[in-house]
Amino acid sequence: MSTAMNFSSKSFKPRPPDKGAFPLDHFGECSAFKERFMQCLRDSGYESGACRQHSMAYLQCRMERQLMANEPLEKLGFKDLIDEKPEAKPEK
Repeated sequence: MSTAMNFSSKSFKPRPPDKGAFPLDHFGECSAFKERFMQCLRDSGYESGACRQHSMAYLQCRMERQLMANEPLEKLGFKDLIDEKPEAKPEK
């Protein structure tokens, strides 16, 4: 039996995720945002579309505290919410 299986000839090289790894929120810096989002989900019968403002606020919190890589909110799927924001108009 000269056909022994040699697994050491091929080495597995792990590849990082496309968006990269991000640290967990160990200190609870964004837990208030997360809780508002989760409460919104419960109140809306887990209809995530109704809670997109909360989701956007949570992701902004994570980006501000370097708990995830900074990404434009448009790229994260919030372009329509950003366009809806009322522009500050000076009062006369």
